[in-house]
Amino acid sequence: MIKLSVNINKFATIRNSRGGNNPDVVKAAIDAQRFGADGVTVHPRPDERHITYQDVFDIKEIITTEFNIEGNPTEQKFVDLVLAAKPHQVTLVPDALGQLTSDHGWDTIKHKDYLIDIISVFKKAGIRVSIFVDPILEMVEGAALTGTDRIELYTESYATNFSLLENNSNQEDKQAVIAPYLAAANIARELGLGINAGHDLDLHNLQYFAQNIPWIDEVSIGHALVCDALYLGYENAVQMYKRQLL
Repeated sequence: MIKLSVNINKFATIRNSRGGNNPDVVKAAIDAQRFGADGVTVHPRPDERHITYQDVFDIKEIITTEFNIEGNPTEQKFVDLVLAAKPHQVTLVPDALGQLTSDHGWDTIKHKDYLIDIISVFKKAGIRVSIFVDPILEMVEGAALTGTDRIELYTESYATNFSLLENNSNQEDKQAVIAPYLAAANIARELGLGINAGHDLDLHNLQYFAQNIPWIDEVSIGHALVCDALYLGYENAVQMYKRQLL
């Protein structure tokens, strides 16, 4: 079954907007696991505008499932953090400094040599590595040459296009939306890469994605899940997302 890793960045965003420790991000991580999540994801940024570096170490102490840290490895501060925290997985994302949210994958051809070098740093430390890629066959093929264990398919375009479909859209319309991801996932599987996916996946589009690419290892979901939790309750939201993956 596809695993669900809950990204708890939004809890930290709310906390930092007011100061203090409400909501408590460590408790958010504990509860995500208690409610059925298969892992916890954080994406600390250099300015620590949501998850702080201290949060990372505090959360690591209570992890009973899997811990995934996302970030840009061109920041030495991030590399040092990951090596010190030793999560189960690090997901490398080509974010620009101050970027609001991740919006593209690596050019695995242009940055091949850099990726080979930085991936080896983490793998030597016993940390599984995933790299963010767009659903472009050449980028997936390039990823396989970097030594990464997994890729994470950037699903924003899938989510956007899926949302434009009417409820009565025919199967061909839906298949056209997921086709690039299905092709990328097929190539990744043939090349021996593990496959994660994330960005804008939600209760409206997740089930179709999972049903069509059931060999995905993990989805990482934060923003939509936390938004749903405001109305549905945190425990209920986590379990609803888990059911989409059955």
